[in-house]
Amino acid sequence: MRWRCCTGPEYSLDEPFEAIDPVSARSIEQVLTQYVDAGGTVVMSSHIMEFVERTCRRMAVVAEGRVLLEGPVEQVAAGTTLNERFVELMGADPVRPLEWLA
Repeated sequence: MRWRCCTGPEYSLDEPFEAIDPVSARSIEQVLTQYVDAGGTVVMSSHIMEFVERTCRRMAVVAEGRVLLEGPVEQVAAGTTLNERFVELMGADPVRPLEWLA
């Protein structure tokens, strides 16, 4: 986990829930929620869309250094799950054969 204090009340986290057990993840989520509720800002990267849907107010989808879409989570999801929307925005085929795993 990487914490970087920026100007103003802001933290930047890179994949804060990567390789974290569920008990620690819940504790981290509670701390971040309290921080935001107190007026702070948390900017983070995450591939865990369920967490983003549950905890974030705004988001951006970034690919190769470009922002593809940003806004309130509900607007970005556009009536579907964030997982489905992410796959759609990245142009990936979710049912592509997995021969490369063999």
